[in-house]
Amino acid sequence: MYEFLSQIDRFLHVLFGITWIGLLYYFNFVGSGYLKEASPEGKKDALQKLVPNALWYFRWAALFTFITGLYLLYYVSEIPGAYNVGISLGATMATIMFLNVWLIIWPNQKKVIAGTADAAEAGAKAALASRTNTLFSFPMLYFMIYSAHINYGNDPLILAGDFGPGWSSYSLWVGTLVILLIELNAIFGKMRKWFESVKAVIHSGILLTVLFGALVYYF
Repeated sequence: MYEFLSQIDRFLHVLFGITWIGLLYYFNFVGSGYLKEASPEGKKDALQKLVPNALWYFRWAALFTFITGLYLLYYVSEIPGAYNVGISLGATMATIMFLNVWLIIWPNQKKVIAGTADAAEAGAKAALASRTNTLFSFPMLYFMIYSAHINYGNDPLILAGDFGPGWSSYSLWVGTLVILLIELNAIFGKMRKWFESVKAVIHSGILLTVLFGALVYYF
């Protein structure tokens, strides 16, 4: 029964995750470009009819992806040797992405939809957090796959006693530091030219994935 529930939860986790990340990519790769080029009437129509509906699925998919992910973390932690650095870093990025949705993107998008006096500033904050989530999504998805199929059971927080002190600690702590620095920019930074370019974010996401992969594998 326990194994069956974990499989159902894994299915729901993937289903909600596809919905969440799919809409994230839609907003960043398609929607933002359209809103820049649309006429004032077209932009207003999209903000009043399309965007609120898409954001409803977006934020709730993020919530249920997070909830089902918590159960998976509990399930994996109960299996000897199953919890690893990849899961730690992937879960950290996923958690930050979820918080970005509910604490930054959604509150600021509500201002944009309502057309408040600070709508432009709110839109920039939401866009920066959304671009940051897109950047995180590449290594996060890599680690979700890595953790399920290439498992060395080398998480220093859980298994240091089995593998010796300091095993893979550099990859965990350096990776966490990089994640936090990127997120600090999402909270306190500005929408620089680099984040305005979809291609730059995609290329940087791929590069970050390669760097994180090498960090975990070699250190």
